[in-house]
Amino acid sequence: MEAVITVVALLFVLALVLGVYATVKAVGAAKRGVDRGITQARRTVEDHTLRARSLVQTGPASELAQLRLTLRTSMRATQDALQAGVAEDASLKESLALFERLSAHGFELDGELRRLESDPDRATLGERLPALRERTERITRSAEALRWAARDRARRFADDDLDSLSAQIDVEAGALRHWTESGTETGAEPAAAPPPWPETQAADAPAAGQTRPRTVRRGPAEEASRPAITPPGQSPVYPWQKKARPESTT
Repeated sequence: MEAVITVVALLFVLALVLGVYATVKAVGAAKRGVDRGITQARRTVEDHTLRARSLVQTGPASELAQLRLTLRTSMRATQDALQAGVAEDASLKESLALFERLSAHGFELDGELRRLESDPDRATLGERLPALRERTERITRSAEALRWAARDRARRFADDDLDSLSAQIDVEAGALRHWTESGTETGAEPAAAPPPWPETQAADAPAAGQTRPRTVRRGPAEEASRPAITPPGQSPVYPWQKKARPESTT
């Protein structure tokens, strides 16, 4: 009795532990989902704000907003392309590692541009804009090089697979048309003319030197017992039907 109670208690404790673990995992997954949603919403708001500033404001402030928007758009597109491709192509892991190093420079530049947006010294800001523009172009150019290289690699793999598939289909299509060559090479004779149907054989005109066969009239009982044209249980064989030939890929 004590052993049964011990086993039941252990099972209860195990079920309790599993329940707590499942609850913690579910809460963590929900929290990560909420965090991703908040981050995505914040990025969308910031992008729309930067786009509005680049259109409404003038001078260095407008160019700063445009530089930030260009930098963020290029880096996000490259990140999405590499993360989507690395699941199918493991060789992109090195490219993703290089992009993470590039992202550190991108975050540093984005932070500097954000701080300069509130700088009241517009004269100094105008002097620093060429250097900031060059840094932005270097980072976005490197990000675009990684992104387009990954896309070209994926498209090349797709083209190679399509070429291989097309070649296999051509071989199969040629095998399916083997009768056009085998019939002419083997000199197959045309099929013989089908024999006349039983009903029309007696009605045909006799050839020269032949006598017409005497038509025998059958009674109702004999007509009922006379077999049909095709015996029951068998399908009619037409003259254009040929025997099934084995498949050949040669």
